[in-house]
Amino acid sequence: MASLRLPTASRPAFRVPITAASAPLSLPAFATQNSVKLTKWVRSKSFNLVLSGALTVGLSLAGIGVAEAKVGVNKPELLPKEFSPVIDVAGFLSDGQEKRLAQEIDDIEKDTGFKLRVLAQNYPETPGLAIKDFWQVDDRTIVFVADPTFGNILNFNVGASIDLDIPRSFWSRLAGKYGNIFYWKEKGEDASIEAAVMAISNCLKEPVGPNNCSEGTCICLPHLPDLQKITCYIS
Repeated sequence: MASLRLPTASRPAFRVPITAASAPLSLPAFATQNSVKLTKWVRSKSFNLVLSGALTVGLSLAGIGVAEAKVGVNKPELLPKEFSPVIDVAGFLSDGQEKRLAQEIDDIEKDTGFKLRVLAQNYPETPGLAIKDFWQVDDRTIVFVADPTFGNILNFNVGASIDLDIPRSFWSRLAGKYGNIFYWKEKGEDASIEAAVMAISNCLKEPVGPNNCSEGTCICLPHLPDLQKITCYIS
């Protein structure tokens, strides 16, 4: 497993769209409401950039920086020859884990009609934008990109139909709980992916209501390191 790497202002970090916001790795402890809104705006522009590499957005304790990346990512040669709802180009999952996740995803689609697709990558080694056609992504699709390169491993892009039924805060709570760098460094990337898939499955199968999808709630315990508490509280 890779050694611990905390981001700096020059290290690129990508975030998910506002329709599926995950918690950023870190923000200043004195972040104001306006700075949080700005962070969400940056995230809303950047999910496709996780795949395309067209822009690098850096978020760090020092603030927000933007820098251009040189080459976009679109590598269909990294796609599997046969269809699979789980693509693990990073090698985080065992064959058994992939099969279990694929079965769970199949059950989700049968029970709810919603499609969950999982891409595990280490940017820039990713099929990138090629997954859109491969998976036929539509407004009933959740694309879950697991990539530890930029801090928080959980990134989501949620179709419009799903966004109507699931509270937007669910995705940020989910990322805050299972995607933060402290969790996956201790438990492993595979544990973060499996936990997130099961939380999404439980959420999608719950009746729609004011208290549904509470599984993703981040529990901010007093003994957590300050950086992890910041990540948790702003999610």
